[in-house]
Amino acid sequence: MTTQIIFIVWRESVEALLVIGILNAWIGHDPAYAPGRRYLWGGVLAGLAAAVALGFGLLEASAVLSGPGLEYFQTGLVFLAGVLIVQMVFWMRRHGRTLKRNLEQGLGEAARDGRWWTISLLALIAVAREGSETVVFLYGMFAAGPAIGTWSVFGGLAVGIALAALTYGILQLGGRVLSWRLFFKVTEVLLLLLACGLFTTGVGNLVSLGLIPYMDPLWDTTWLLDDASRFGGVIASLTGYRALPEPATVGTWIVYWSLVAMVFRRQTRRSNAMAVQTS
Repeated sequence: MTTQIIFIVWRESVEALLVIGILNAWIGHDPAYAPGRRYLWGGVLAGLAAAVALGFGLLEASAVLSGPGLEYFQTGLVFLAGVLIVQMVFWMRRHGRTLKRNLEQGLGEAARDGRWWTISLLALIAVAREGSETVVFLYGMFAAGPAIGTWSVFGGLAVGIALAALTYGILQLGGRVLSWRLFFKVTEVLLLLLACGLFTTGVGNLVSLGLIPYMDPLWDTTWLLDDASRFGGVIASLTGYRALPEPATVGTWIVYWSLVAMVFRRQTRRSNAMAVQTS
């Protein structure tokens, strides 16, 4: 569980730092844009406040609900976390290459019109989006996995943020150590595996709730890797692996990866078509 916390916070924080870094660099390249810096950090603080408010809202909802209602709520958030992860991966694949150019074009127009609040809005949206996704991801993982201590949670958050700052610094070296392209390629695979794990857990919850009938496992690979062991549990939570998968679990894997492959092919065809049009 702590490994998942570190990974999610690390990845989401790097994405937020990417947008904030672009905004800050744009402000710094011209002294006339200096007034925009306080709007930038105001937007960052507002985005953090929005994410914290969402976190408290989810905790309050959990406190109010009980019994089957709480189980349905938590299972729904497990699925929502998986959907958001997949959406994030494909959104970055589609917009990552033009993100910097699009942001700077919008900032240039805002500066000419004196609309400094646009910087606050962009920072707020970036931080609130990544922060809110992190909150939902973490809540979904807590609902899907075993209980974890408070210090482990805060420790994972601290390590994830520290690693994000370190990674961002390395990425800013210009690809001499680690490129943005490689970073997103590797982490998108890990995120898709993590989303598969969440969907698998969600379907398992539906079986436990009686919404999907239980059937005998199709095979047994506990001799190879037991998902009840410490190491196997980490692999299971990060990838959706099950040593004794039921038909519903195997069906989840097939449907999930088929849909992911279909969207990948569609995005690739669209990118190739756009490349041909611009060449």
